[in-house]
Amino acid sequence: MDALITNRLILKKLTPEVYKELFESGNDTAITEFFGFTTDEALEKEKDNYAKGIATFNRSFINFLLQEKETDSVIGSCGFHTWYPKHHRAEIGYSLYDDAHKMKGYMTEALAAVLSYGFAVAKLHRIEALIAEENIASYKLLQKFGFQYEGRLREHYNVNGVMEDSILYALLKHDFQNLK
Repeated sequence: MDALITNRLILKKLTPEVYKELFESGNDTAITEFFGFTTDEALEKEKDNYAKGIATFNRSFINFLLQEKETDSVIGSCGFHTWYPKHHRAEIGYSLYDDAHKMKGYMTEALAAVLSYGFAVAKLHRIEALIAEENIASYKLLQKFGFQYEGRLREHYNVNGVMEDSILYALLKHDFQNLK
């Protein structure tokens, strides 16, 4: 299996093919260990996602599970959850599972590796990020990597029954290369 390696993390690559292998030949224990799930609910949710189909003919995903080298624990994920290969663009998403891992630079470390992978290996030209307006930590993270504000998508996400706006940021390959 492909992985990206940083100073403190192993980023385990998760693609539709890896999902298929895990869910068709693995048992619940293997799936739980791979993803680092801590609850049965998390396992059931992922099994449901797989059963409903996780890729289509015109879009796919590349995600990475963030495994802490020191503890072998899966502490989060980072990757492209809406990838349009034909158009060389994708939306990036990222998450740390526990507040104890936040504000320690893990996501900065992971995002640097994933962005480089996206532009060099996945042949992306444009990477988009959609965040909630009040998510200052995400805003600061995106700013570190040169993402540019492009606008507001009104009532874009349903969060617990409430339609919320998304703030759109994007990074182009040549802008990312100029940062280096």
